[in-house]
Amino acid sequence: MPALLRQLSGLGGCTHPIRLDGHRTEHHLNRDTGEIGRILHHLDSTELPAGHLLVRCNNRRVTRCAACAETYRRDTFHLITAGLRGGKGTPEEVATHPRVFATFTAPSFGPVHNRPTGPAGTIRRCRCGVRHDQEDDDALGTPLAPDRYDYESAVLWNAHAGLLWRRFSIYLRREVAKRAGLSQRAFRAHARLSFAKVAEYQKRGAVHFHAVIRLDGPEGGDTPPPAWATTDLLTDAICAAAAKAEVKGPVIDGRTHRFAFGRQLDVRPIRGPELDGGTALTDRAVAAYIAKYATKGAETATGALDRPIRFIAELAQLDVPEHTRRLIRTAWALGARKDLEHLRLRAWAHMLGFRGHFSTKSRRYSTTLGALRDARAAWRRAQAADSGPDETTLVLAHWVYAGTGLTPAEEWLTATITPAPGTEGEPTRG
Repeated sequence: MPALLRQLSGLGGCTHPIRLDGHRTEHHLNRDTGEIGRILHHLDSTELPAGHLLVRCNNRRVTRCAACAETYRRDTFHLITAGLRGGKGTPEEVATHPRVFATFTAPSFGPVHNRPTGPAGTIRRCRCGVRHDQEDDDALGTPLAPDRYDYESAVLWNAHAGLLWRRFSIYLRREVAKRAGLSQRAFRAHARLSFAKVAEYQKRGAVHFHAVIRLDGPEGGDTPPPAWATTDLLTDAICAAAAKAEVKGPVIDGRTHRFAFGRQLDVRPIRGPELDGGTALTDRAVAAYIAKYATKGAETATGALDRPIRFIAELAQLDVPEHTRRLIRTAWALGARKDLEHLRLRAWAHMLGFRGHFSTKSRRYSTTLGALRDARAAWRRAQAADSGPDETTLVLAHWVYAGTGLTPAEEWLTATITPAPGTEGEPTRG
């Protein structure tokens, strides 16, 4: 029992670990001759208390595994923070570069219940005549007239949102270069745009984006931006690029779909950590906000599903709101069309058509999630290593998938223990 408790504690609270069968052997390796020597350590899954090697699922969805989602959220927080104030391989000088926090919304597909605000933040009546005082009101985001709501465009918008962001990023470089009096080719020798963004579902089930956009020198954060690079110039370029970005969609029953961002575009400058009073938007607040949405999908906003469906008949057995149900049915119906096969709408019907990455960044923005995971793994190996002399080792391992999840007894034990220090998913510092 103590050994089983130690193995479960090593999962850091993960509730759906991957079970592996196999073995791992470490041999001493002679540095001079390359000869394989004695066995330093051998691990066999059959000898483990749980009967398998248990590995964290690393699912980013909070509805699937809260512990692994928390690790993902913290890693995302550090990734965003490193691009705002430096650290983890990013120079601290990025804190002085022009940077903004921008929110790009979806267009309207029909009037929905909302919470309009009045003076001093008071809540006014919705167009339905009712004041929705509570933010978790089930009516919020649902259509005022469901039969006239454009479900087809709503699903296709989600399916094309990632392509629209890519188109916007191209236009943004053009707009910044234009304001600097440079050609696009010359712009690369003077400055570079870096960004990190997350996708969020609105209550109505439409994806919109939150992004940190930074203007650097030609080598990214390692070089200072040119003198003409200002926050005002960047803001103006973002507004112009967002207004021009457009993606041509499919033609369905004689109707041509075109997709562009909604009229509500919010672009605000990001200030340093010392400006934490008043209404200034600090880098820490931005990082926390983006990290929060990195672990959420459609299920947290609309009550949709957090896993794919194989047959549309499954929907009748699931407890989802009617608005969400109609979005999923629309995605499923559109997915049957040959001309829309490339959108894979049936595979992503549970995500209301959106198949893009929830958290993305440009290469030069900051560190990567992989680098953070590798640093954490290296730290754990260092903590578990013997204090003896350093030896060169050869590792031979073979693992095969044996299942997912915990047994009922393991679930009960996991719920009664506290994650061991250093295994609860806290990102490395420094």
